[in-house]
Parts: sequence; C-alpha cells; structure tokens
Amino acid sequence: MNATGALDGVRVLELGTLISGPFAGRLLGDMGAEVIKVELPGSPDPLRTWGQAELDGHHFFWTVHARNKKAITLDLRTDRGRELFLDLVDRSDIIVENFRPGTLEKWNLGYDVLRERNKGIILVRVSGYGQTGPEAGKAGYASVAEAASGLRHMNGFPGGPPPRLALSLGDSLAGMFAAQGALAALYRRSVTGEGQVVDTALTESCLAIQESTIPDYDTAGVVRGPSGTRLEGIAPSNIYQSANGSWVVIAANQDTVFRRLCTAMGRPELATDDRFADHLARGRNQDELDKIIGAWAAERQPSEIIETLSQAGVISGPINTVAEVIEDPQLQARGMIADHWDERIGRNVKGPGIVPVLSESPGSIRNAGPARPGQHNDDVYGGLLGLGADELEKLRTEGVL
Repeated sequence: MNATGALDGVRVLELGTLISGPFAGRLLGDMGAEVIKVELPGSPDPLRTWGQAELDGHHFFWTVHARNKKAITLDLRTDRGRELFLDLVDRSDIIVENFRPGTLEKWNLGYDVLRERNKGIILVRVSGYGQTGPEAGKAGYASVAEAASGLRHMNGFPGGPPPRLALSLGDSLAGMFAAQGALAALYRRSVTGEGQVVDTALTESCLAIQESTIPDYDTAGVVRGPSGTRLEGIAPSNIYQSANGSWVVIAANQDTVFRRLCTAMGRPELATDDRFADHLARGRNQDELDKIIGAWAAERQPSEIIETLSQAGVISGPINTVAEVIEDPQLQARGMIADHWDERIGRNVKGPGIVPVLSESPGSIRNAGPARPGQHNDDVYGGLLGLGADELEKLRTEGVL
C-alpha cells in the first residue's frame, strides 16, 4: 500500500456500501489517497458479491471498485465503535458516506460532532435526493434517480418504453461529482484551514449532465425525448450497418467534417446541396441523409469504412463489445486495460485503468479490493491508533470489530 499520486498523504474514511460512495472513494484512491473502508462486523459490503462473472465463488465488481483501499470492520452503532471512529477522524482528511440522510446523526456522528474533533474534516455525503428538501429522507437508487431526473425519459426509441443502460449510471455520476466536490473542499481547506460538507444527490447528478434540456423547455416549451440511435437535428451522427451486418458510428455533423465525408463517399456534390449545405439544413433532412450514408456503408466492410473515413479526417468507429475493448491497441497503450492482483483467486484480473492521466503525479493501482472484511484491522487500529493485541482481541470478542 505504498501510495503514489497527487493525493499521496490524504487519508479518506469510506463509510456506506454498494456503488456511489465507494466509487467516490475509489476515484480518490486512484489518485493516491489512503482510503480506509469501514464495514460492519458480520455484514460486509454487498458489492463483494456483485458482478456477472463467477470464479471459485468470487465475483469481480469488488475487484475494481474497492481497489487501493484498506478494509477494516467497526460497529459505529456502539459507544466504543463511535470512539474509535472519532479517533480515526482526528487523523483523517475526508469522510465519504452514502447512508440515508440522518443516519450519521442517529449515531451521534453528525458533522457538528466530527468538526469538534477535527475542524479540517471534509464530510462527503452522497444520497438519493440530497440532505435537504421534502424528499431528503427517502432512500434512493440509481434506477429511480435516472428516471426522476428526466435522464431515462430521453433513452430508447420514440414511442417505446424508456430502457435503462446496463450499468448503474446514476451511482457512478454521483460518485464522480462527490469526488470532484471532495477535491474542491480540500483546496478550500488549504486556504481557510477548515473543512465543510459536500452534499451530492443521485438525482441532481443525473440532471446536471442534461445539456440544454431545461433552457430549451423554459424558453420554447421543448420536451426533449428519445431519439433512438441519433440526436434529433444533429446530422449526420448515427450508426450505419456495414456489409457484414455489424454497425459503425459515423459522426460528421460539423460543416467542415461533413464536406470531408461527402468527398470520402465519392459524393462531393452533397456538401453544396441545399438540403445538406449547413447544420440546420441537415437537421431538417436527417432521414434522407441517413439513407444516403446508410446505402454507402452497406456496400463496405466495417474496417474499410473506418479506414476510409479516418484517412479523410471523418470521425467514425466500431461499436465494440468488451471482448473487443480489451484488445483495443489505443486503450492498451494508454494503460486503460489494467491488471489488478486479486488475492482471492491468486492472479491478476483485468479492469479499467485510471482516469484522468496526470503527467507529474499519476495515480496507480496498488491492489485489488481487499480479500476479507477487516483485513487491515491490525494495521489501522494497531499501527495508526496504537491499540495492542489484547485490546484488539477484546474488541473482536465484543463485536466492535
């Protein structure tokens, strides 16, 4: 656990389970922070058993989401557990939690209590609807947040049911905004010497990425809906079926790029055709333009399409499965297909690399998710807090650890 990265020297206490809070913790750990994950004794994070693949009884969501973390157990609901946690707060910089609002307060660990122990502590709170407002007390899941925020309404095809992405997107978005808030608060602390609360909601994170949907509605009553494989009024930017039946994305909606596409297809006259001459005209005649490009693509293999358009300076690419992603030479060259040593199965497991890439203080993958709950109890409680072996055993017997 030799930390490297821009956040080397920053200590994070991660509370909560599943995706949003732990994802924020992972991002901070990727950048070099020491992340200490706290699990309830006898009730580990369910994320340990998530993931669609299974090998020797193990699943692999945990491998990447708990990477670069130390795992300890602690029952915050007990007086002694609370005392130990506050001792850790004394020595930490950031706390990340994603409980239902009011949970920390119920345990007498609200921000006022934490600040009394460490005025520089930054409390990052992730919840379904935020810490205030009429729905603050409701539990929140990504699927509902994506729907309530309007994000899911825009997915799918016109007239059909709004499907979900096969990921918990709302959780990951909230985790990203939470990590961003933690970094902003960390900088502000360097100016004022004081911490603060970072309040991140799943619903708000899903809403924040929705481009111009709100002003479009406010000014003109436009309710953006699903548009299938394309964006309405943005053309050409769609998927087109090649000769072997696979699909290729071609995005040439900018005027200059569209002219290059027309030349590459052997149809330079389309660039000056009144139907397609500029962005607005192409948006009005989107269906007709898609048919023309579709007919050209249908006569060619996907590799030929991509090579031809790449040489012409037109943006295009395949729709890869994960099997193709891990063989992608660009992603491999950038370190985005990264090995994680997973001691549960005794070998490396591939997972995503670290984003973003910092030139002078890059992050690193120092370990996969800790194999066992409480794996680092002795290191943290013995080394950091100075508890002896007898007291640690007593705490285990009492169910505090």
